[in-house]
Amino acid sequence: MDNFLVISNAILWLAVIVLSLMVYALIRQVGILYERVAPAGALAINKSITVGEQSPKLSVKNEVTAAPLAIGASGSAKSQLLFFASPSCPVCKTLMPIAKSAAKAERSWLDLIVATDAENNELHNYIQAQELGGTTVVNSELLGKAFGVSKLPYAVLIDEQGVVRGMGIVNSREHLESLFNAKELGYASLQEYMQKHYA
Repeated sequence: MDNFLVISNAILWLAVIVLSLMVYALIRQVGILYERVAPAGALAINKSITVGEQSPKLSVKNEVTAAPLAIGASGSAKSQLLFFASPSCPVCKTLMPIAKSAAKAERSWLDLIVATDAENNELHNYIQAQELGGTTVVNSELLGKAFGVSKLPYAVLIDEQGVVRGMGIVNSREHLESLFNAKELGYASLQEYMQKHYA
C-alpha cells in the first residue's frame, strides 16, 4: 500500500512538471506571435477621400445647442474628431463612452463631434441614452456621404488646417488612439508606419 502511494505521488508530480513545461512553452509561443503580428490601427477603406487631403468643408447644425458648426474649416482652434455612429449599431453604443473618454483626455487640442443620421423622433432619445448633452452632435446624412462612410462605427480626424489626418473603421480604443498617433507621426495609418520602419 505504501509503495502504491509513493508511485502515484511520483506520477502526479511528474505530470505537474510536464504540464508546467507545456504552459511555459505555450506562453513563450504567444509572446513570439505577439511580436510578429503588429497591432492594427483603424481600418481605412475610404475611396473618396485620402489621408493628407483637405477635408470637405460643410456647415451643419449642432443638435444639442442648435448652433451652426463648420466641419473641415482651416484655421480652427482645435482638431475635429468626427465619430460616425447610429442608434441601431451595438458596437457604436459600446464604443461611445470610450470615444467620449478619449476626447476628454485630449480636449486641449481635440473636439469630439458625434455624427449620425437618426430619424428626428429618435435623435432626442439617442442623445439622452448616450449622455451626449455636453457633446457636439450632428444629424446629417450628407456629412456621412461627403466622407464616404459605408460602415459603422467610423471616425475621421481633421487637423486645425482642415486636413484629414486619419480615418477608418474603429472598433476599440486602440483604433481611436491610432488616429491620434497617425496625426502625431504624420502617417496615414499604423500599417503605413510599420511598413516604412520595419519592412
